[in-house]
Amino acid sequence: MERHHGSRTRGLSAGIEAVPQGPFFEGRFGRMFRNLPVFQANKDDLLALAESMTQAGVVDNPAIPAGFTYLGQFVDHDITFDPNSSLQRMNDPEGLVNFRTPRFDLDSLYGRGPVETPFLYEQDSPGGVKLLVGRVIDTDGNRIQDQHDLPRNDFRQPTDPQQRALIGDPRNVENTFVSQLHLVFIKFHNKVVDKISNEQPQLRGDDLFKEAQRIVRWHYQWVVIFDFLARIIPEGMLDRLLRTDDEGMRSVRLRFYRPERRPFMPVEFSAAAYRFGHSQVRGRYKINTTVPVRPTFLPASDLPPKENVFEFRTADFRGFRGLPPSWTVSWPFFFELDDGQGVLQQSFKIDTNISGPLVNALPGADHQDPIDRSLPKRNLLRGKALGLPSGQRVARRMNVAHASILTGDDLGLEGDLADKFANETPLWFYILKEAEVQQNGERLGTVGGRIVAEVLLGLLDGDPLSFLTGTVATAIVRAPPALARTGPPSLSLPCKTWRVLLQARRPSGRCLRQGRHTPPRTMRGPTYRRAGKA
Repeated sequence: MERHHGSRTRGLSAGIEAVPQGPFFEGRFGRMFRNLPVFQANKDDLLALAESMTQAGVVDNPAIPAGFTYLGQFVDHDITFDPNSSLQRMNDPEGLVNFRTPRFDLDSLYGRGPVETPFLYEQDSPGGVKLLVGRVIDTDGNRIQDQHDLPRNDFRQPTDPQQRALIGDPRNVENTFVSQLHLVFIKFHNKVVDKISNEQPQLRGDDLFKEAQRIVRWHYQWVVIFDFLARIIPEGMLDRLLRTDDEGMRSVRLRFYRPERRPFMPVEFSAAAYRFGHSQVRGRYKINTTVPVRPTFLPASDLPPKENVFEFRTADFRGFRGLPPSWTVSWPFFFELDDGQGVLQQSFKIDTNISGPLVNALPGADHQDPIDRSLPKRNLLRGKALGLPSGQRVARRMNVAHASILTGDDLGLEGDLADKFANETPLWFYILKEAEVQQNGERLGTVGGRIVAEVLLGLLDGDPLSFLTGTVATAIVRAPPALARTGPPSLSLPCKTWRVLLQARRPSGRCLRQGRHTPPRTMRGPTYRRAGKA
């Protein structure tokens, strides 16, 4: 049976050797706004509200390319995994275990490392520290040269239920796009291993692995903050929260997300604010110049029978099956790259209109159950089960100006829904509507942007080995002033980090530093010293 968010599959926890470890390999969920009352909404009213969120038309977001929808999903799988909460009962967030470390440490990629999860690694590689790369197989079960997929545990039949990917997080095969992004990071890690092996042959085994892991993580963290986060929150917010002084030293300034001892995962983030990406999913995509446009997901009743192997494999972009021949994603269709002229697809706008595949064709769901097959219904009921406050109460707690808090006609609801949710609205719905009203759907609004920004920056700041904090005693990560002011588009990153990642190219000598514990040049500037805490 396919497993998705909220399933009973227990994920691999983090515990990479390069990260300081305590007795536990997981984090905890918690609350960002502990003193706010729970929004008590009637279940039937929430289901009716979800019904109103069906997408009426196609509206592209000119500010965010389509690939960032799935980079956001990849990030989510890296920092949070809750297999135990239920939609059917109230859940205490502080009693829920997050089976992911609340760090950008790529435990979804590395598992527990080559010693404890050797099945993820290529044993014949230098030191056994390269990650496995799989092959695409044809309808007869033969491997196709030069077409790569995630490694899988059964190559005999393309539709065999044993065709499971051998990766650190089972959710990273939920669709073609996130699985191909996972493959990008596998290849990037392997290229970094080659680079280090050639330039620092004295590093072997565990030392080689930790150095490659550090470089890959820091490139990834840089992209998450300065490309992904900078695109999705209101302009200027990143500069206010991540301060850069005249010498280029950075400090994180948080007001609402303030872990006392170690980072935790707020449910206001995981169950509401960060679910903005669900509204960005397109109903159809084109992945390269060979494969025609395909629907994201088809209802189970519309899928060809599995006996028609080729038709079944190529009907839509659902995951949990091997990549079909010629289905390698061409990334210029999803990110701003030099050779993407005329083919780039945009995400949909951030608003309360959810595309059809997520409303009635969710893969792995019971399509006879109107709640299980609808992501809006599941999201709203999950917010109720976790006891989230209303969007308006969170806005007031954040001291949002009264005139900017959405109520009544601002919410765009009609009939009974307008009366029932006029003054208090589920947090997830409020954040989507806020983006629509305040930012024309191109970015998150004040409440949603602040929650997402504070949590992502707080997790990075709380990680002793992140590119902000994880250096030797005299080190600081510093960006050029232009990047500190505005946040870069993809190709203006130093050393074009996205291009390095997406094409799995070997990083240049200017991107990788010779010193074992110093940041790659991608992440530092001319001066180089320790930053003090805010």
